[in-house]
Amino acid sequence: MSYKSANEYYRSFFGQKVYRIALDAGCTCPNRDGTKGIGGCIFCSGSGSGEFAASREKPISEQLIEAKEKVARKHGSGKYIAYFQNFTNTYGDEDVLKAKYEAALADPEVVGISIATRPDAISEKMYGILEELSEMTKVYIELGLQTIHEETAKWMRRGYELPVFSRAVERLSGITGIDVIVHVIMDLPGESKEMMLQTIDYCSSLPIHGIKIANLNILRDTDLEKEYLRSPFPLMEQEEYIGFLEEAVERLDPDIVVYRLTGDGAKSALIAPLWVTNKRAVRNAIAAAFRKDGVVQGKNRCPKRTS
Repeated sequence: MSYKSANEYYRSFFGQKVYRIALDAGCTCPNRDGTKGIGGCIFCSGSGSGEFAASREKPISEQLIEAKEKVARKHGSGKYIAYFQNFTNTYGDEDVLKAKYEAALADPEVVGISIATRPDAISEKMYGILEELSEMTKVYIELGLQTIHEETAKWMRRGYELPVFSRAVERLSGITGIDVIVHVIMDLPGESKEMMLQTIDYCSSLPIHGIKIANLNILRDTDLEKEYLRSPFPLMEQEEYIGFLEEAVERLDPDIVVYRLTGDGAKSALIAPLWVTNKRAVRNAIAAAFRKDGVVQGKNRCPKRTS
């Protein structure tokens, strides 16, 4: 069977290589400021899972310039997706956030915008702003689901129940020009292989554009680190995780774009599993295993961008 990779999708839709560059909108999270909880999700780092984002102390225009220079030194020129990555990027003063989105889109090399957020942190006014943005550019909304299992969700302090997520997906996917990307985490404590695959099946049943699959990364200075060091729990080794990924990808709707297959925490912050630190080796191992078992990146059927 075949699956769609993000690179294939971007080349098909935009007609060329496109890079995602992480920006910081200066947001916090309702799961940190006391609205929904304190301290965030149990696995979330102090940077709000944005270890690779630019400095929030700088205007968006400066963040873009610096990020593009880094990409150019490594990969050469191209077009860019402005990725508002860390914390909850629809949470805050809507007009201030709108101005930051528009500042990113003012760059002629930015061909789309990706906004990471929570399904319970999109106000009515923000839905309107996102619809306006979708008339200006391609918009991707990234929603953190992690798991469909409520017991695990309570353990991780997610702060919302599954129906909240499904309603947000339905509403966002109903807006022309907005595509939804879902984040899920595999290998969560207490979840069996079948439970993890149930999360994959649920995602596959939704009207979503893409998925990011990550194995659980335990990062320094998180509440998860404290729990893991106090009472270590088993984590999948590389070979076992790749075997699981093959089954997970095979169960996905073939039109869903696979944006990520492993966790991507900073090396300096990672406690476990240490095998993920060699990203190139892991990616090569996944590709080799997929080829061996007939799971290949297929031709993308997404239409090219016309505007």
